Amino acid sequence: MREKKLPPVDALYIGGGFPEMHAQRLAANVCFRNSIRQAVENGLPVYAECGGLMYLGESLIIGGQNFPMVGALPVAFQMEKRPQGHGYTLLEVEKENPFFPVGFVLKGHEFHYSRLLWLHEGEAGLAFKVKRGAGIDGKRDGLYRKNVLATYSHVHALGTAEWGYALVEKARGYRLSEKIAMAVV
Repeated sequence: MREKKLPPVDALYIGGGFPEMHAQRLAANVCFRNSIRQAVENGLPVYAECGGLMYLGESLIIGGQNFPMVGALPVAFQMEKRPQGHGYTLLEVEKENPFFPVGFVLKGHEFHYSRLLWLHEGEAGLAFKVKRGAGIDGKRDGLYRKNVLATYSHVHALGTAEWGYALVEKARGYRLSEKIAMAVV
């Protein structure tokens, strides 16, 4: 909330959390939000869960007040008074995305009071079929764009150990591409 820009990283993991608790401060830090959005546009691998998904979106509406978020994903969320998703999740990968192969099954859990207001699917896609849980729209989850994959579901690390390997491999690839780009310049 205080940093002015994202430090040099090879990948970014934005775990769950409660952006609604700090929405005003997150929205006010325009420089940091812009640095994340620019890093996404430059191909930085990003894996985000729940609060991270909301933060990467364009806006978060709380009690009728609109708080701008990162804007890396073409989506907006609104906070509700009751849980919109709560419990264990089982997600099957249906579409190609930056981290998991088609057919792969992820295990996790979700607990969120926010709901999707809108999504421009032409600019991003949903990779997962929800077999158990609520996901983003009751049927799908796993919003992807460029090297970003963001989901309401918090992956169960022991039940889906592949997610860590996938993130590390994406980070290695990004680091290598950055070194090649610097050598060319």
